[in-house]
Amino acid sequence: MPMVTSRSPGLRLPAAPTAPPRPLPLRRHWVELEGLSLGPWASQRRKELLELLDGLRPRIAELDQAVQTEAERRPEAVELMKHKGVGPVTALAFVLTVGPVERFANSRKLVSYLGLNPGEDSSGGHQRLGHISKQGNEMLRWLLVEAGHSAAQFDPELRRKYQRLVFRRGRNVAKVALARHLTVRLYWTLRQASSATLPAHTPGSPR
Repeated sequence: MPMVTSRSPGLRLPAAPTAPPRPLPLRRHWVELEGLSLGPWASQRRKELLELLDGLRPRIAELDQAVQTEAERRPEAVELMKHKGVGPVTALAFVLTVGPVERFANSRKLVSYLGLNPGEDSSGGHQRLGHISKQGNEMLRWLLVEAGHSAAQFDPELRRKYQRLVFRRGRNVAKVALARHLTVRLYWTLRQASSATLPAHTPGSPR
């Protein structure tokens, strides 16, 4: 569960709901941890940490619900959540970080703003793409990497792109490339939504 903040205007935390059952993946890992053969002191430490994590579940559920409510309140975030792999946390973080999408002339500007653009090394007539710049919001960049990887499980185009890049450049480069591709999709989703809400110009009205 990534860290979320309640500092944005209008984001009010609801009363803590009853803690839900552990998600299946977490439950599986929980059993694996409990099944490890450890010494007495390590076993005691494991028990304490698992109890601590268990006690955090109501707070995590509370924050999840707050983010979900705020995302559903914002039309832009609702549009972004229509993309596979993009949930309330990623959609809300994208909208709050990017702000009015019109301030970016094109998707390349936004990709650069988020630090997902690869560096470029040109020598001897050859162009080589290097590491990403990593400027901008680190949390949103991480969310986009995770969302892109998740989207590839449902989107055949992204899956093929990911598999090709894993073979040629490795898993980490492939994940960042998917995040960059997803960012471009989200950019155009916001641009189209923004254009659809612009008031129609009538003869004689000021532009």
